[in-house]
Amino acid sequence: MTARLDASRAFVPLGIAVLTVSDTRTLADDRSGDTLAERLGQAGHRLADRAIVPDEVEAIRSRVKAWAADPAVDAVITTGGTGFTGRDVTPEALEPLFEKRMDGFSAIFHRISYDKIGTSTLQSRATAGVVNATYVFVLPGSPGACRDAWDGILAAQLDYRHRPCNFVEIMPRLDEHLKRGAPPSP
Repeated sequence: MTARLDASRAFVPLGIAVLTVSDTRTLADDRSGDTLAERLGQAGHRLADRAIVPDEVEAIRSRVKAWAADPAVDAVITTGGTGFTGRDVTPEALEPLFEKRMDGFSAIFHRISYDKIGTSTLQSRATAGVVNATYVFVLPGSPGACRDAWDGILAAQLDYRHRPCNFVEIMPRLDEHLKRGAPPSP
């Protein structure tokens, strides 16, 4: 079965927050954040919020935790801080918050990226997971990487009409483990 859009299903707009992690960017020159905001808007989603924070673990965590606690935010997309330099700390900030890791996101992102930039894709630590029943996608800080992730992965997976499956249809069950409580001790 190939992926397709099921026209019998209505599009479900999501609230998506965009976080740019950078010590130097402002809203006036944040091309990666602009790319994501533009694409999600063109797809029919709502930009729930947008912010820029410095490459600091607590600043990144604080912003994402606040959005994950906001019922108007269904997904968070971050851009920046996924490389290997000393200031690149976005994965370190967010991966400890993941209740569920999305290893396939990184694998598919690198597959798409490899076709465009070859082995240079190794210099990204793109990752994703679920925090408080909110999807969190951690992207490199380049407009090209943001386009690749949106066009190649997120546009389809954040569209309820996408078949055979998508992230939207499982959103109501993302917090089952919280409702169920901790498993009994042995």
